[in-house]
Amino acid sequence: MPAWNESAVIESTIRDVQQNGPKCVVLVVDDGSDDDTPAIARRAGAVVLQLPFNMGVGAAMRAGFTFAERIGFSRAVQLDADGQHNPEDLQKLLDAVDAGADIVIGARFAEVGEYEVHGPRRWAMNVLASVLSKLANTHLTDVTSGFRAASAKAIHQYVRHYPAEYLGDTIDSLVGAIRAGCVVQQVPVAMRPRQGGIPSHSPWKAAIYLGRSGLALGFALIRRAPGAQAKREGVRQ
Repeated sequence: MPAWNESAVIESTIRDVQQNGPKCVVLVVDDGSDDDTPAIARRAGAVVLQLPFNMGVGAAMRAGFTFAERIGFSRAVQLDADGQHNPEDLQKLLDAVDAGADIVIGARFAEVGEYEVHGPRRWAMNVLASVLSKLANTHLTDVTSGFRAASAKAIHQYVRHYPAEYLGDTIDSLVGAIRAGCVVQQVPVAMRPRQGGIPSHSPWKAAIYLGRSGLALGFALIRRAPGAQAKREGVRQ
């Protein structure tokens, strides 16, 4: 659970996971908050990793997956700290991992719930979903969702290649994982209203979302596939 200045909601989100989700270790990766997020998370019973300063959600997620791999977890679920993701859906994502998927996306646009996005941001999501559906050879509707489960294979991939660029945590990480051989699926979930704090997307940011998401996808597609450099060096030796 990456978190940045989420003191208003972090405790209720942790309690919700503990009470309504499957038995698990709740890890909060504090991304350089300047409020009481870390202390509140600890009091609520979460394990807390504190980054030295705000490094972005990509760096926070990579730290979280590194923790999961070092502890020896074979499955991990990422969810937002703002309470929008329903812990009751966690088991659905884990069941799909157990059935053979490496990455399972909790999809907001799969005929469940009433979550809607309009304008340029929605157009960008449609384009991204179309391109990544072809790349993953499966139908995907919500490739920017931050509600995902990962298998041991995906955790291993994320620890070594999880990007930190803008939108890299959703688009680039998914493209890299697919090209590394990870199987991607989605399950429908319903989003809830943000429980408090400051939203990461404001109306004015939506106007530039289309261009940035296109750039993120472009860089992801032209970037060398994970492991390619190591393979070439092995051949030269």
